[in-house]
Amino acid sequence: IGAGTRGAISLIRVSRAAALLAGRVFVIPDYIKSMTLPTLRHRISLTPEMEIEGYSADQVLEDLISKVPAPRL
Repeated sequence: IGAGTRGAISLIRVSRAAALLAGRVFVIPDYIKSMTLPTLRHRISLTPEMEIEGYSADQVLEDLISKVPAPRL
């Protein structure tokens, strides 16, 4: 089960905060990727089959992150 709208909003906000702390006025894809696990790991519910196979929410999110191409400036 996915993170939902509140998860997406949280990811956007924490990515903006990371950009601000890095001294930037805009978010780059690397900030979103680095903030995905800490922001969404507790919002992901795995199916019982995936849990039995030994998957974790972190593994699922890392797999998704690695498959999404990030645009480069």
